[in-house]
Amino acid sequence: MMPSQVWTGKYDATGGYLIVKENGDVLCYHIYNRNEFEDYLLNNTKLDTASSSRHGFGEVYEENGQLLFKLNLQIRFTK
Repeated sequence: MMPSQVWTGKYDATGGYLIVKENGDVLCYHIYNRNEFEDYLLNNTKLDTASSSRHGFGEVYEENGQLLFKLNLQIRFTK
């Protein structure tokens, strides 16, 4: 990213991530071709929902004095 340019959402460098856990352990995740992988997922997946009657989603229920309802969203491959 450059301060003089609008970011397009694409990364110029995609080497990976270093994560330091609370106990001091260091994890390293390598990512190659991240932009292509993200494009593949966007072009080959869709958002979907399961059957609300079969799984009980969207119904209001009470728990600990609060009114709640369950939502369900699935990501599925299109092919």
